[in-house]
Amino acid sequence: MIQIDDTIISEEILENNFVCNLNACKGACCVEGDAGAPVEDDEVEILEQIYHKVAPYLSSLGRKAIEVQGTAIRGTDGEWETPLINGGECAYVIRNEKGIVFCGIEQAYNEGKISWKKPISCHLYPIRLKKYTSFTAVNYDRWDICKDACTLGRELQVPIYKFVKEALIRKFGNDWYQQLEEAKKLLES
Repeated sequence: MIQIDDTIISEEILENNFVCNLNACKGACCVEGDAGAPVEDDEVEILEQIYHKVAPYLSSLGRKAIEVQGTAIRGTDGEWETPLINGGECAYVIRNEKGIVFCGIEQAYNEGKISWKKPISCHLYPIRLKKYTSFTAVNYDRWDICKDACTLGRELQVPIYKFVKEALIRKFGNDWYQQLEEAKKLLES
């Protein structure tokens, strides 16, 4: 484990490789599972504010799920998460002509309709954050559906922390990320 400020980081994010392989998994992480993606407290208001700009990108089923449940819901653990369509996929998913799942929020962002990319938990994946009283744990979330991403990451030699660099900087800042890179160098020496 590595400590930077009030975060405790699993060395697994430095040691394991990962690059999403959407051609193989088709975006299964947005479809599989028994809960929506984690949403931070401050992101709940953002989702409410941007929804009218994101809604045109979503499927009719996604819009209906959000209209009934809200832009974010409390999960069984009491934490905020994205709503699901009939207990299945995330209400914010969209598909391309090949059936690959993408994020409707991110599509609106990519087209300049909004200035917020997507929930940080989605941007950070396969990293998951767990907040405790005095620190935040930064861990690698292993999931069977991502085996092709692990294979591609090994082939391309891209460690997890580099794959999610933009998201880590977005969450923790550039100085934090530079300290993480220094910690990696120290572990290699």
